[in-house]
Amino acid sequence: MGNADHHHQSATRSHEAAEGTGAGPGHTKTGAGPDHAHAHAHGTGEADETAMAELLDLDAEVLFSYLSEVTAWVHDLAAGGPHQRILDLGSGTGAGALALAQRFEGAEVIAVDKSAYLLARLREKTRDLGVADRVRTVEADLDAAWPVFGPVDLAWASSSLHHMADPDRALGEIFATVRPGGLLVAAEIDSFPRFLADADHGSSGLEARCHDVMAGIRAEEVPHMGSDWGALLSKAGFTIEAERTFDIVLTPPLPTATGRYARASLRRIRSGLDDRLSTADLAALDTLISGDGPDGVLRRDDLTVRAEKTVWAARRP
Repeated sequence: MGNADHHHQSATRSHEAAEGTGAGPGHTKTGAGPDHAHAHAHGTGEADETAMAELLDLDAEVLFSYLSEVTAWVHDLAAGGPHQRILDLGSGTGAGALALAQRFEGAEVIAVDKSAYLLARLREKTRDLGVADRVRTVEADLDAAWPVFGPVDLAWASSSLHHMADPDRALGEIFATVRPGGLLVAAEIDSFPRFLADADHGSSGLEARCHDVMAGIRAEEVPHMGSDWGALLSKAGFTIEAERTFDIVLTPPLPTATGRYARASLRRIRSGLDDRLSTADLAALDTLISGDGPDGVLRRDDLTVRAEKTVWAARRP
């Protein structure tokens, strides 16, 4: 799949408003992509959690430059104020929590997730990175009673708000937790990344058809995805300080793990598509995710990574 010195396209059109004025949508084109909230397809079995952990870890590896860029931007926004306590809501295996711990040296990071298995994976990483003394985990279902975290300087919610049963309630809890002058950074993804060309080995538009079906499923099962988060943040009492849209375009040579990332992502999609796609499309999808076939994503050299993520920085007055 090439090496980690991957190619990307970038251009920036971002709007960042002065505090108290709001912000219009900006646009940043960058060579990296979004991390997934693990709840997108969160099952209940051990095998499901193992597969989800693998996907989250691959996401963090392949899309490292996005996370590096967005945390650098957040660090700039937080400059001049205290940033000793950081709260990661829906941390998964820790891509955001660990990036923030490394970006904000000396800060305490609280990583919250409802999965004990994913939090255990996160703790292993903190030991490997030498930040175990600064990153602690809290197992909690944020649709139930919220733990008492104490005041935090920065709250981070990456692809997690749309999974809340009541986003207004969740944002109210976050507002109460963030200290006056502190920040909430909320990132939302529109869908899983795409990896294939529009016309692929005689199966034109296969990936687009898969995503169309998944969009219908999400509309039923994840109704808050695609909400007007800027308006909801303002309603909760936050001031929108900046909004940026990251268009992800990775082209060959790609990070070494891209094939495994594509297979893990397509497997997650495939698990929800029985009886929703034609027999031919399902067979073509199975070929793509096969372990060693010549047309499987593990052995192809024509993959790309394309996705989009919008990030809001909102300050508590």
